[in-house]
Amino acid sequence: MSASFLWRFQVKDFLSAFLTPDASLRFAPGRVVATPGALALIHATNSNPFALLAKHVTGDWGEIDPEDVQTNEDAVEHGRRVLSVYRLPLQDAAKKNSALAEAEQGDEFDNRIWLITEADRSVTTLLLPEEY
Repeated sequence: MSASFLWRFQVKDFLSAFLTPDASLRFAPGRVVATPGALALIHATNSNPFALLAKHVTGDWGEIDPEDVQTNEDAVEHGRRVLSVYRLPLQDAAKKNSALAEAEQGDEFDNRIWLITEADRSVTTLLLPEEY
């Protein structure tokens, strides 16, 4: 059994509850880590990081421009870094949550989260744009 088959089986099995039936894993996420700001935003918005990871590894890049979509497609094919951007749902109650204090920067709250998988596929990081 090839290592590629094993990682695809294990990741797809683990993320199966978050994948659409026709979803195909495009690359290995490696180890998954998150910054404190990303964790605070995920908690405050009651979001599921596994759902975000499932989107990312299946090629749903979220809110990126067409040039970045093409960059990601090339990155998957040629083994370079992959970036996805998702906007997490805010609610008035969540926006007032003290957990957001760590995630909030500037005058307006930015509810975007980035997922970046390194070129060698060793790690995928969930982070806020300002933590880059």
